[in-house]
Amino acid sequence: MTQSTATPLPPPRERRRLREAHALTRDQVAERLGVSRSTVRAWESGHRVPEGEEGAAYAGLLAALTRPADTTTGPGPGPGPGPGLLGAQPLTPAQAFDALYAFCAPALVRQTYLLTGRRDLAREVVERAFQLAWQRWPEIAQDRDPASWVRAMAYDCALSPWHRFRPRYRHPEPPPADPADRALLHALLELPPAYRRTVVLYDGVGLDLPETAAETEASTPAAASRLTHAREALAACLPELADPAELHRRLLGLASAERLRAERPTVVRVCGERRNVFWTRAAIAFTVTIIGATTLTLRTAPTHYEPPVAPAQAVQGVPPRAALGPLSHEEQALQAKLRQEAASGPERLAPDDR
Repeated sequence: MTQSTATPLPPPRERRRLREAHALTRDQVAERLGVSRSTVRAWESGHRVPEGEEGAAYAGLLAALTRPADTTTGPGPGPGPGPGLLGAQPLTPAQAFDALYAFCAPALVRQTYLLTGRRDLAREVVERAFQLAWQRWPEIAQDRDPASWVRAMAYDCALSPWHRFRPRYRHPEPPPADPADRALLHALLELPPAYRRTVVLYDGVGLDLPETAAETEASTPAAASRLTHAREALAACLPELADPAELHRRLLGLASAERLRAERPTVVRVCGERRNVFWTRAAIAFTVTIIGATTLTLRTAPTHYEPPVAPAQAVQGVPPRAALGPLSHEEQALQAKLRQEAASGPERLAPDDR
């Protein structure tokens, strides 16, 4: 099959990167070009080659997206492909971060709700993921797909097993009001975390199988196996979900039914900066404590060798001490004789010179 567009097209991966770099969804591109979402997905995955008038329009859109791509530091400020986006001025890091947050955070909160079934936890993990992105923003801004990076971090945090030990998350939250939504959420939460993540990415977000495998850090056959088993488990609980299109519609409906609002991007950035300051000061305080303890040890430690004191030992061979008692006749006679002597003692005996 030959390519019939007059303008050369970039590689499939570059097509997707250009779309996401300008904060465009597949639905928005499809609506602009007058094609279906699946067609745009096939063009970006390389399964189909754009041809005819649709291919020419697609090539023109990509060319327009390419021109400002090298002068921006992140996703464009608006969700649509209007003329103002193509002529946008270079963004500051804060503006680029706010644009990415405004584009991704609302949908990401709904996706993490499908993973956890907890509204507060969904907002918390999304904010945490964006705070980590802001800490590493010079690196994230140069990533070809920053939205996927943030999504992977949010999913990892949402599925962490340590949340079960937190007191506020030991008790379940009120389920959705709609009985059908309650049944679907219960069936989702019964899946293993890896299966749940795969089905949300493929049937909820709309990623293709290689993208789902890459984001779940699995091979494509493993991702396909997880998806198959997840669909079978959901269909066993809710037979109407055997149709993938119905499953996609129900997942979107469940996520949209809950009023989940993300915090403002400025608040997320400020909280992230405060968290950085806190942990930086804590690290400095810990380092100073270690240095002080080491210095005190060096100052008080002995500078020469002192042999240890030998342990005490019992003295052997000492006669037992005699106990006091009555004097014998000889001792009484000696005592009387000593008392009769003068105080100065007996007279000195003169030597006999003879």
